[in-house]
Amino acid sequence: MFDGIGRRIVSMWFPRLASDRVLRARPVEGSFAITLNTGNANRIHCLNEAAEQQGLARGMPLADARAFCPSLQTSPADDLADRRFLRILSRWATRYCPWVGLEGENGLVLDITGSSHLFGGEEEMIADMHDRLARSSITVRIGLTGTRGAAWALAHYGLASTQDVTGLPVAALRLDGQMVTALERLGLKTIADLENAARPPLARRFGPELMMRLDQALGRQSEPVTPLGEPPHYGVRMTLPEPIGLRDDVMAGTSRLLERLCARLKAQETGARILRLDLRRVDQEARTVELRLARPMNDPASILSLFERGIGDVDAGYGIDQMRLAAIETGPVPVSQLSHVSTARKDRLDDLISRLGTRIGLDSIRRFLPSDSHIPERSFIIAPAAHCQPPHCQAEGSWTSHRPRPLRLFPPEPLPGTGHCPPGRFPERFQWRRMLFTTARATGPERIAPEWWHSDGNWRSGMRDYWYVETSQGRRLWLYYTPQNPAWFVHGEFA
Repeated sequence: MFDGIGRRIVSMWFPRLASDRVLRARPVEGSFAITLNTGNANRIHCLNEAAEQQGLARGMPLADARAFCPSLQTSPADDLADRRFLRILSRWATRYCPWVGLEGENGLVLDITGSSHLFGGEEEMIADMHDRLARSSITVRIGLTGTRGAAWALAHYGLASTQDVTGLPVAALRLDGQMVTALERLGLKTIADLENAARPPLARRFGPELMMRLDQALGRQSEPVTPLGEPPHYGVRMTLPEPIGLRDDVMAGTSRLLERLCARLKAQETGARILRLDLRRVDQEARTVELRLARPMNDPASILSLFERGIGDVDAGYGIDQMRLAAIETGPVPVSQLSHVSTARKDRLDDLISRLGTRIGLDSIRRFLPSDSHIPERSFIIAPAAHCQPPHCQAEGSWTSHRPRPLRLFPPEPLPGTGHCPPGRFPERFQWRRMLFTTARATGPERIAPEWWHSDGNWRSGMRDYWYVETSQGRRLWLYYTPQNPAWFVHGEFA
């Protein structure tokens, strides 16, 4: 096996990346797992060692996992936080070598050629990696060899004493599951079996990827390690020859900074969500103006007007001699094709939210969003308007319903003297909020059963039969009847 021309590659695999990240911030005793909603079911996404010892495994439904381990503690998956944590680990790994790249969603690859002597040798370097990560409560498996593919195979499938990858299963070649299954059915279970088999028939049946992965692992084909580039820096500054203090002068300086900053943002097809303007006075004190936007923006003219209120409240003292503007948080703003169809309506709503947010705070502006539940009280959620999409922009979910739902929903209010009505009938006359009503037309019933997996005291009475009732007085109400405990209630009112 040819293992490269003096190259030494390290593959780091973090099998419990998601759970280790959460447990570092909030340690728990006993079994713990990260859950992910897939296929309308919560499943185990990542778990700690204690949970594995209880017989739990990745992909197991959460309901089955709780049956095996009732004391299991869980937390929802956060892919964005996991990717951010992996990038933090990649920056830490540069202490060993400058060439550090990502390997999938939970791994790193390092080209340590020529740098291991700085730590006393390869064994000492690997021991230092294990020791530092163990002290940080991060589980890792490390493979070291002359090729990237072989290092990955040793990290994922090798033992501590293993250095030859030919005895590892074919899955160690980074192949997809269907190809691995097909190879095993042909009797090709290890890399050695695959190496000894005839190449042309395998290439014709499985394509060039199989032979490429084999050659990369055995060193017959090179595979470079591409280091991560430095993230773009979105910050500009200006040093003034003379101190300024007038509001118009500060706004003019902010306008120049915005033009330079937005040019950088547009070049990266991104926009600012949070901007911070630092104003340094001649007495060395600083004043900060922070601007939060409802959508990523890179138009300097639109952003400048939003700074007026914050800059107007700044005490310039004896004058401001330095200004710095930075985009603290950004979001993608892809280049769009010019079209006769205008998207200004959505942008105007976001700009209105931004303007109101500068006065009362973005978190104070909220909107209703649909939720996947047939229970009326759980069919919606309230979320900050600046950090979520309205229903008509969501790829999944909307406000559409097969049955009408009232515009106003309030806690159920009982109707006195209506419990004697026979099942399947609605009261012809009833009193509600000190007013008498006569039923003109009623549509129903719509039976709604409680969600047994939620312990909701309001639904302890069991199922409900809902009716859409139009009264002679003009009010349109949403009534329901409880068969288990005969009684009528008003739950909402239509517009």
